[in-house]
Amino acid sequence: MKKNDSEIGDNAVILNRELSWLQFNHRVLQEAEDVRNPLIERMRFLGIYSNNLDEFFRIRVATIRRLISLQQSKSDYLDFNPSQTIEEITSTEMIYQKRFVSIFNQLLFELQNEHVFVVDEHQLSPSQGLFVKQYFRTKIRPLLFPIILKKFQDPDSLNDTSIYLAIKMSLQASPQSEGFAILEVPSDQLSRFIRLPSEGENQYVILLDDAIRYCLDELFSIFNFDKYEAYTIKITRDAELDLDNDVLKSYIERISESLKLRTKGSPVRVVYDRTIPNSLLKKITTLLNVKSKEALMPGGRYHNFKDFMDFPTFDKAHLIYDPMLPIVHPDLNGKKSILDVVAKKDVMIHFPYHTFQHIIDMLREASIDPKVKSIKMTIYRAGHFSNVINALINASRNGINVTVYLELQARFSEEQNIFWTKKLQDAGVKILHGIPGFKVHAKLILIERIENRKIKLYSNIGTGNFNEFTSSVFSDVSLLTSNPSITSEVDLVFNLFKSYYKPTKFKTLKVAPFSMRKFVIKMIDREIENSKQGKEAWAIIKLNNLVDNTVVRKLYDASNHGVKITLIVRGICVLVPGISGLSENIHAFSIVDRYLEHSRIYCFGNNGNKEIYISSSDWMIRNFDNRFEVACPIFDKIIKEDIYNILLINIKDNQKSRIFSNEYINTYKSCKHEEPFRAQNAVYKYLKSKTPKAK
Repeated sequence: MKKNDSEIGDNAVILNRELSWLQFNHRVLQEAEDVRNPLIERMRFLGIYSNNLDEFFRIRVATIRRLISLQQSKSDYLDFNPSQTIEEITSTEMIYQKRFVSIFNQLLFELQNEHVFVVDEHQLSPSQGLFVKQYFRTKIRPLLFPIILKKFQDPDSLNDTSIYLAIKMSLQASPQSEGFAILEVPSDQLSRFIRLPSEGENQYVILLDDAIRYCLDELFSIFNFDKYEAYTIKITRDAELDLDNDVLKSYIERISESLKLRTKGSPVRVVYDRTIPNSLLKKITTLLNVKSKEALMPGGRYHNFKDFMDFPTFDKAHLIYDPMLPIVHPDLNGKKSILDVVAKKDVMIHFPYHTFQHIIDMLREASIDPKVKSIKMTIYRAGHFSNVINALINASRNGINVTVYLELQARFSEEQNIFWTKKLQDAGVKILHGIPGFKVHAKLILIERIENRKIKLYSNIGTGNFNEFTSSVFSDVSLLTSNPSITSEVDLVFNLFKSYYKPTKFKTLKVAPFSMRKFVIKMIDREIENSKQGKEAWAIIKLNNLVDNTVVRKLYDASNHGVKITLIVRGICVLVPGISGLSENIHAFSIVDRYLEHSRIYCFGNNGNKEIYISSSDWMIRNFDNRFEVACPIFDKIIKEDIYNILLINIKDNQKSRIFSNEYINTYKSCKHEEPFRAQNAVYKYLKSKTPKAK
């Protein structure tokens, strides 16, 4: 039986977004377990899982704990119970943590079959022990500064990006004589993995933590203890920025001061080796003023698995992914001028399958072109090294007017963005910053060129950051165009930033926070109307996250009216497909594979005349209401067909696709009666087939 609109609004099934995120991270953990992946890549997925979890606790869990401390768990505007959510997060993560440890131990066993041995301090041969002692004395010891707990007065100084060894020292003949210390493992200065001399075909590695454990007697030689026990602990702090409202301070000053306070945020999670003595654990928790049981997370011997994203390859090519060399776009291959190509036709670049060098080359070309009058660009995350920024600096030095909107509130990239702000300003680049609470997340470039005594505009509208590193691991699309109906409105977006966000009417682009949600609902309503009239009605939507409740209810409404909807959602999805009378016409799945699916693509059937938009915006409250986002239509028929075909390739995946349903969590799509089909490999082949072979 179908539900009417009011029933959908009142009773729609909406999942808790935090638990949905944990399900996403579980998909990453599944990749570490998946024997179809190369062995070292599986180890690296453990690192990705761990890094994701750290950020989740630093931001989302920290925010929920703030709500609890403010006693707002029963406030009318909250649609969840914070205390109950924390309990569910803790119990769920405990289950995943046990699975994590089990997978790690299995990977260590499988590495042994490849003659690779990860050894600890108890497994060293005499010759290996001598090697570790020498390495400790020359490389490690100069970086170690132990803290004696009895006199330690500054727990805020403990860094939440580091791991620590909590150390108990005692005398075997007199156990009551004991001392306690804490020691930071310097993995930010040395590799976490120390390669030991090979023995025949066997290769060995010891973790930095265990090398320190092996040499604790040397480090604490001034004491008379003869027994040392060391247990890993990791602190995760509240990382939300609290901005000072002092109007006399610049925005960059307020961000900088808030970053200093981030290092002193309250601990929201303390992960510890479950074998640690209770007496030592109690000293640590008392020192950190951790009182909540939910904040304590027993774990294995090792923490900060994010370091395992850099696990060594041991020169074994079969243990890592086969290389996918970036493709040169056929329209740009061998061309002297990218702008000349874009003047004649739109060009769509698909990262990481196409090379990001095209974006750098376009900016470099613009930086030395005497006809270019100005370059405007948004930057959200630039990275530690950036040829994009080098090109902008070069343009400014060549007398071109360069304006950059650089987002200071890009989470965990604030310090890097402050650095680039100063670097660009020193080169004469005009820097625009926003206002607290509203991030500029749109990915835009605008080049103004004088041609035939008239101004011609060139634009780049993308779904991902202008970042050399992430473009090699994130799946994104980027449109190069000189179409005036698009470029003139990209110019209007930049004018918005200069006019303190004075609302502007857009005909072609859809811009948040002004009209994005309204546009999305309007497009879904059109499909509903088409369905009511017996016309073709469907939508394929590809996102990172689907969280906005208003849009979710509208999708339920569309399903209820017979609109066929396919959702490709990598991360959080609070919508539940396949419920009779509510969402039986919605099919939803997630692809987690070697590349991080990051592009946002909205494709609407429109009674056979399909419309496709690319966007920087997920369907979340923050993207619709608190960010400047852009959705851009695709007009070029060839590009539109390519994007549509790639969406169909995604739908066909039966190797890395997990089906969302009301009954199962993260169930792989079955391929019992089909040939194995892996979407990312197929997309690469599809795009490569369009590139003429070199003669």
